[in-house]
Amino acid sequence: MTKTDIDIDALYEEQIAPLSVEQKLRLIAKIAEELATAAHSEPCEEAGRRSLLELEGLGAEIWKGIDAQEYVNQLRAEWDHRP
Repeated sequence: MTKTDIDIDALYEEQIAPLSVEQKLRLIAKIAEELATAAHSEPCEEAGRRSLLELEGLGAEIWKGIDAQEYVNQLRAEWDHRP
């Protein structure tokens, strides 16, 4: 199986599903950063111009039940323990 033949469902079940919510959010941020960089360096002619406002509300279900301040506090605590 080549990199282009990856079974996305199997990848998700084996590698992503077991991650914590925080790890999944970091993964999403990493993927979004990569996609934004790729889109910026290789603009798709078919896509045209899009509004950032189209993203409003996307991923809201990920944050359901998570206290924003507690999440920020947890991230800051992790920063204190980095080498």
